[in-house]
Amino acid sequence: MAFQFETTYDQKGLTVMARALRKTIRKKRSRRSHIFGWCIVALDVLLIAVGRMLGEPWTLRDTLNLGVGAILTAILFTEDQVNAFFATKKLLPGTSSARCVFAEEGYTSTTEAAVSEFRYETVQQVCETEDYFVLLFSRQHGQIYDKASLSGGTVEDFRTFITEKTGKPVAYIK
Repeated sequence: MAFQFETTYDQKGLTVMARALRKTIRKKRSRRSHIFGWCIVALDVLLIAVGRMLGEPWTLRDTLNLGVGAILTAILFTEDQVNAFFATKKLLPGTSSARCVFAEEGYTSTTEAAVSEFRYETVQQVCETEDYFVLLFSRQHGQIYDKASLSGGTVEDFRTFITEKTGKPVAYIK
């Protein structure tokens, strides 16, 4: 039995992949980064508040602190979209869409630029979202597969197949 997917690596798909990486392989590092970021935002707010409580006039430093705090807060809330934006910029020409065929011994991904063959044992984590399956290879690399384009079986059949072939349970990511 061969499963086939046709996937476009767009902002939506890459956001899903970034979220899957953040919630699985990068979980510990992401948590540390978020704690550090929120500490910086809290310090920023504290510095501005102390200046107001002491009756000091508004200065350029306060404006810069407010700007840094606002930008950092926005990035902390949209981290996955920001990562996807930069990933989109790093895509090589001809790799924005892929056709992938999963067979018993491995799977093949075909883009305009190349044909790549993969073995199931290289997969570190298998994730599933509402619209995609995500295979993660490292902290920086993964592949997405659009469920809407699945042919050769059902979503349940593919979930069972990929779990069996990789030996990894499928983690559902919201």
